[in-house]
Amino acid sequence: MKKVLNLLFMVIIATAFLGCSYKNVENKELTVSAAASLTELMGEVKPMFEKEYGAVLTVNLASSGTLQKQIEEGAPVDIFISASSAKMDTLAEKGLIDDSSRIDLLKNQVVLIVAKDSEEKVKSLEDLKKGDVKVSIGEPSSVPAGKYGKESLEYYKVWDDIKDKLIFAKNVKQVVSYIESGEVDAGIVYKSDATLLKNSIIVKKLEPESHKAIVYPAAIIKSSMNSELAEKFIEFFEKDDVKKIVEKYNFEI
Repeated sequence: MKKVLNLLFMVIIATAFLGCSYKNVENKELTVSAAASLTELMGEVKPMFEKEYGAVLTVNLASSGTLQKQIEEGAPVDIFISASSAKMDTLAEKGLIDDSSRIDLLKNQVVLIVAKDSEEKVKSLEDLKKGDVKVSIGEPSSVPAGKYGKESLEYYKVWDDIKDKLIFAKNVKQVVSYIESGEVDAGIVYKSDATLLKNSIIVKKLEPESHKAIVYPAAIIKSSMNSELAEKFIEFFEKDDVKKIVEKYNFEI
């Protein structure tokens, strides 16, 4: 009788184990930490990927600097898509990403946008120097768009004249919000963010030589428990219908 009970117990344990394993395969979950400037793009890619792979995709959006720190502190992330090569480089130096998975996924541009109510007083970068003009960019130390913005302002010899009055934002989306709401007159954001403007316009596309190349590297985090699915997600951007969405939001593959 004892042998029968032991055998029955082993069968129950084995069945439970197989059941858990099956559940893990069926309920595929993936967490992607992506730069805030990818909000709208990821909003469209997420359901497409979930449908194709039967997966549950969690997208964590914030400034690249914030996401980098979260990963360094052990946040459960499978993929990091940064708006800055430097943020990804830092994780690579600390051995936190799978170097073989790293790829430059997207490209972007930065532009000067102005609130429609401020069109008459801000028609160029030089106009940012005016005393009554409020200007916002992302915090250069943590927000890549802010870093690129600062480089451009230095290139055009405007930075020194306006640096003391700049209103720094925690991410590029906040800069857009400040301008769209009329809290500030102008700011520097990504061209991709300008696709959704309602109360502001693009005044100038900043020259590529005015700042470092804007690339969005993607990589799988070493601690990921689902690296195969993570690889599928990165490869997903090669699909023609995904490329159309990328173009729709003014990014480039």
